[in-house]
Amino acid sequence: MSKVYFTKEISAASLVKMYEALGVPLKGKVAVKMSTGESEHSNHLRPALIADLIHKLDGTIVECCTAYGGSRQDVKDHWNAIHERGFEKVCKVDIMDENGEFEIPIEKGFHLDSDIVGEHLKDYDSMLVLSHFKGHVMGGFGGALKNVSIGIASTHGKAKIHSAGVTTDPEKCWNVGTKQDDFLESMADACKAVMTWMHENKGPDSMIYISVANRLSVDCDCDAHPHEPEMADLGIFASTDPVALDQACYDAVKNSSDPGKAALIERMDSRHAIRTVEAACEHGLGERTYELIEI
Repeated sequence: MSKVYFTKEISAASLVKMYEALGVPLKGKVAVKMSTGESEHSNHLRPALIADLIHKLDGTIVECCTAYGGSRQDVKDHWNAIHERGFEKVCKVDIMDENGEFEIPIEKGFHLDSDIVGEHLKDYDSMLVLSHFKGHVMGGFGGALKNVSIGIASTHGKAKIHSAGVTTDPEKCWNVGTKQDDFLESMADACKAVMTWMHENKGPDSMIYISVANRLSVDCDCDAHPHEPEMADLGIFASTDPVALDQACYDAVKNSSDPGKAALIERMDSRHAIRTVEAACEHGLGERTYELIEI
């Protein structure tokens, strides 16, 4: 059974406490994988919240370009967006696929035989996957597993995941008629690729996971104009197991006494979001059973 740490307090100081609670100090050059948001109206984690933790790690925010157009598919536009959001003012930032990409083979994937990720992933020794847990129009919810799979994939890799391996063309991937579960299972495949590569090349303790469950909109941070949240913030969750972490966040929404949870639950369940967690568990990437430890 995996341990998931939880605090109701959402602050810069509590983020640091949650990292320390995990007891797994990240070593060497540290990547902090998070979303920098599609617009100033998106619900992405703000620089003021994450700065203290990133400074403690001497970390670098890492991103990859999107596959859907918008403000972050073109590298130049993506850098402009990062600057506009204020992230460069508080820490180093790296677009990992700015100078290329590389392919990671996947053994016994549900749909993918490989994942395509940003070339700069090779430059880092360890990674904090710092996620904003919220809804998602396609995946149902976005948490740690989506941040690893879609987030670390290059533009071509994202297209491959969204099309369940049919194409790497971002202009074509939306029109191939991908079945919903095939997309969700392809995210689990991509997680397997990244986690296996990191563990084999950087060490077994090279990845840890923290998710902030605030601004719980039904829409992702990739939405420039997301729906206003209907339920209150939950808190911060942390684990060395991304499967248990996503399961705990999902359960926290389901078990909340807040009647505003209905919209987010509908978004998650109408997209069969839990299938990503199930598939990742089937790949051996973590456990769905967990002990919740409140800090």
